[in-house]
Amino acid sequence: MLVVQKYGGTSVGDVERIRNVARRAILARKEGHDVVVVVSAMAGETNRLLKLTSDVSKRPSQREQDVVVSTGEQVTVGLLALAIQEMKGKSRSFLGHQVRILTDSAFANARIRSIDDAKLRESLKKHEIAVVAGFQGIDEHGNITTLGRGGSDTTAVALAAALKADACEIYTDVDGVYTTDPRICDKARKLDRVSYEEMLELASLGSKVLQIRSVEFAMKYKVPLWVKSSFTEDPGTLVTEEDKAMEEVIVSGIALTRDESRFVVRGVPDKPGIAAKVFGALAERGIVVDVIVQTPAHEDGRTDMAFTVGRLDMEKTNELVRKIGKQIGAGKVEHEEGIAKVSIVGVGMRNHAGVAARMFQVLADEGVNIRVISTSEIKISCIIDEKYSELAVRALHTAFGLDKGDVEKS
Repeated sequence: MLVVQKYGGTSVGDVERIRNVARRAILARKEGHDVVVVVSAMAGETNRLLKLTSDVSKRPSQREQDVVVSTGEQVTVGLLALAIQEMKGKSRSFLGHQVRILTDSAFANARIRSIDDAKLRESLKKHEIAVVAGFQGIDEHGNITTLGRGGSDTTAVALAAALKADACEIYTDVDGVYTTDPRICDKARKLDRVSYEEMLELASLGSKVLQIRSVEFAMKYKVPLWVKSSFTEDPGTLVTEEDKAMEEVIVSGIALTRDESRFVVRGVPDKPGIAAKVFGALAERGIVVDVIVQTPAHEDGRTDMAFTVGRLDMEKTNELVRKIGKQIGAGKVEHEEGIAKVSIVGVGMRNHAGVAARMFQVLADEGVNIRVISTSEIKISCIIDEKYSELAVRALHTAFGLDKGDVEKS
């Protein structure tokens, strides 16, 4: 059995925790498994390195920033390989370019194009524990690239897919996927299983347990994905293909995203190609747009266009949208913060009527005004005032039976 284990920054936060990871990897090897371990930088190290680049340059080159930031994982793989060897295990460390994780050239947010797994397979044949630096790769020009925040998850799942691993275990400081954030709702429960689709929605809606691209990889290549704690022996949560038991559950989880900024472009000409021009320009700058709402055209042939982006992209979006607004002859641009997005997620929603109405009624009963609504086949999201966000999560969690002995079924 071939297992890929990934340990986040908290799990390798100091030397003793690195030794704990080494013990876990050696135990898996003694159980007869081939083991590949992917690690992040030590907790806080990536932020420290990013601060160094910003101290040197107000607008650092992303290429050079990737050179600096990628060193965090280099330290961790070396220390972990040494710890395994000190415990009489066989180990070898690999950086992204040594494995040859080939990416595009989108520095700071690169995407994996291919993986040459030959060196890893050679290491495994020697009964070594292969320790791989997460978060990093190399482009076709030989430049070091990084995969964006949480990119070590993506590295692990991509390696598991390339190696056709039997399982990919993501070790974090939490013991699985919960029905909602336990820090907000003390009645949150750990899920034994969750579908790829549900996890994809939860990750995109603010769940920090797994990085969204890692779930996409797992879903595409059907990699069995376990979310576990590196500090307990809890079996964790299995992220896997949808089954009939999952479909019986109406709502599996409640997600909350606080870092939303809302823009409204007034008086947009209602003509073909206008929306493409606005959102195409945002896409070119790497700005991810979330909820989009466009009103019907007014009598003067103009419409209002509203959308949300992450708060970190607020300033860049504000500057760009005002510029585009002038180019297309739109009216004023309005910007609003202090909003949040609360969402319910569940594959069972496909076959159950009245879920949206029930959600809206629960929020109305709590005096929460809905600003914008967005839906998909297995998700309903509402933009609300941020001050009501935790109240909304707890109310919905109770209303859909998630804090009872069993989740509510259709």
